[in-house]
Amino acid sequence: MAHFEKHGSGPSTPGRSPPQWTLTPKITSWNLTPRKAGVCILVTAFLYTLNAYMIVTRPAQVSFHQCGSNSPVSDAQTQPQRPAYLTEAVAYNASIVANAAFQPPEALPHRYPDMVDTFASYKYRNTCNISSLDLHSPFAPLCPDRQSMLKAMASGGRIGQDAPYMPRGCDMRWFSTEEICEILSRFEKVVILGDSMMRHVVGSINVLIRKDLGYGAVTDWNFSPEERQDCFCNYQFNVKACSVQGIFKTSDVAKNDPESLACPANTIDVIIEQMIRFPIPNDELDRFRALLPAKKPTRPYAFVFGHGLWNDLDLQATLDWLDTILDASVQQAPWLSSASTPPPVHRSRAKARAAAQAAAKRERKHPASFWPRLFLTPNAAGKEKPDEWVVSQGNKALMIFEEAVGVEVRRKGVEHLGTWNMTIQSNKFDGVHVDLRGNLVKAMMVMNWLNMIEVEKF
Repeated sequence: MAHFEKHGSGPSTPGRSPPQWTLTPKITSWNLTPRKAGVCILVTAFLYTLNAYMIVTRPAQVSFHQCGSNSPVSDAQTQPQRPAYLTEAVAYNASIVANAAFQPPEALPHRYPDMVDTFASYKYRNTCNISSLDLHSPFAPLCPDRQSMLKAMASGGRIGQDAPYMPRGCDMRWFSTEEICEILSRFEKVVILGDSMMRHVVGSINVLIRKDLGYGAVTDWNFSPEERQDCFCNYQFNVKACSVQGIFKTSDVAKNDPESLACPANTIDVIIEQMIRFPIPNDELDRFRALLPAKKPTRPYAFVFGHGLWNDLDLQATLDWLDTILDASVQQAPWLSSASTPPPVHRSRAKARAAAQAAAKRERKHPASFWPRLFLTPNAAGKEKPDEWVVSQGNKALMIFEEAVGVEVRRKGVEHLGTWNMTIQSNKFDGVHVDLRGNLVKAMMVMNWLNMIEVEKF
């Protein structure tokens, strides 16, 4: 009789002889045919691609403290970091296609989202009929640093009206939603300042982090039936019908519709402060100052400036507008400035303010210790532009303005991203404002800039 050893107090297998067929196994022959070999290769390639996709799109394990929490955290927990492909040398064998205008993207895991429709799981994907591949065509090489990325994104183009946008010389990334959440979580706050054009950038970021092409940019949680019809898909950015319903800050989404956010709770904070005139009213400046802490936070702040046509492309008015904001920033948050020691405490309030203003003026001309700042210039004009504005706000004036602003803001330590090339063949509602597709490309450009900021140096 066969003997079976008992393990602990668990039940033992009943004692009986194994089936006869298990004692004499029969190995059948398997002939390898070209068809079977092809199937094996396809399955192996699919599993490899799926594994790469899972690596890239795995939700970010954000370890930052929760917004508003006073619980102690270690430096290791709060120090933001960029992915390894940005901080380490990445070796790869490029696939070179002879006589091709553009080379295929690098066969690396972090480029996989660039080659698939990242909108496939978004709400209203089929109804709005927008694929991420309709907006950007990936190619190699990827831009190696922030300056080359900004130059490439500003000087790219399209092969036809509303065709996918392609940077010039080197490529940008098209991030998955999970990657966008991780990028935004590196910053304590991303502050966007400007008018309706910049509000549409915030709206497009919300489309991406809510995975909603139909209503992601608007406050759909309080919509009437008429608003749900008028502000859907492309029409979310119709300034005449839906400007009031735009999302101004991600905290409003977290408060009113938290289930729609794909990012982990309390890890991102994106906000716009609308400033649409100069001189800037005091109440608008006070609102802006209230966003900035007096003491250095655990994560950096990033600032994105820009405006449309409210000053009729007056260069000096734009620079005065920007200087006012930069001055207010340094006065409220001296940790942004690389200027020297703060004024002594025995000084009068007036003298202290004068010293802070002098430091702010010095800061305009010299790079800050760590102060990420980007200026976006306006869209190209469309065919719907009214004739009376063609001379002062037409494409010639816009191109001259973009070039001049780029030169001047760089002298202040502010980086520049031109959008004329990206928007010249993009659809526009009124000859000024681009639609959902164009704004999604613009938002992804901003995300590429944020992704390249060396947060580990903060």
